[in-house]
Amino acid sequence: MDMQQLLSPLRRAVEEYGMIADGDKIAVGLSGGKDSTALLAALAAFRRFGPKYELCAITVDSGAGADYSPLADFCRDLDIQYVVEKTDIYEIVFNIRKEKNPCSLCAKMRRGALASVMNKMGCNKLALGHHADDVAETLLMSLIYEGRLSTFKPVSFMSRTGVTVIRPFVLADEKDIAALVKETGMPVVKNPCPADTDSRRRYIKELIRTLDRENLRIASGNIKRAIFHPERNSLWGSDGDPVKN
Repeated sequence: MDMQQLLSPLRRAVEEYGMIADGDKIAVGLSGGKDSTALLAALAAFRRFGPKYELCAITVDSGAGADYSPLADFCRDLDIQYVVEKTDIYEIVFNIRKEKNPCSLCAKMRRGALASVMNKMGCNKLALGHHADDVAETLLMSLIYEGRLSTFKPVSFMSRTGVTVIRPFVLADEKDIAALVKETGMPVVKNPCPADTDSRRRYIKELIRTLDRENLRIASGNIKRAIFHPERNSLWGSDGDPVKN
């Protein structure tokens, strides 16, 4: 697995969804996981072929005790500005509010911290490492836990902060990202969050893996195709007629 194989779906996503334009200053939300680390490297490489844009990386330190020094070294090697924003998110979510389902509040607070740093740095776009498997998992989470069909968009605008969120890996498969990170030795920082191994998303991920083992990866492939080809949908409206997309 080499970088060129990931740049292909990234370039397709950027072009199809108009993610990046000349003059953009893009901040990568660098969590320390494999997806955001690979995305930073891919966007750094894509500058040679795509629009002319600036690139930086921001890590939100929740206060859980993670060591982000490997990411600092990685950004230094890529010649990319790197900022670590220290917060008390962990203390608020787990010790003060004692959230039973902490992921939603944590994500909201982390996104707010990212937007604050971006505004100070003059960034207009935030790049997140969500991939095609994340899209499929989010769809099933919405269906099972909320009773609706919904997932995140490749490009979205946060009106409160004026930041545009882009997901350049939205057409890339997780297995390809994982292979590249492993083969190239990119740094991965272990997530110290106690909810990381016991979340709804983890359950959905394992559910899809189980379906794939039973159906030779037909399940995950069909879910992705259903999302990226919405003309295949056939849903009822309130009057029993199909909903128009």
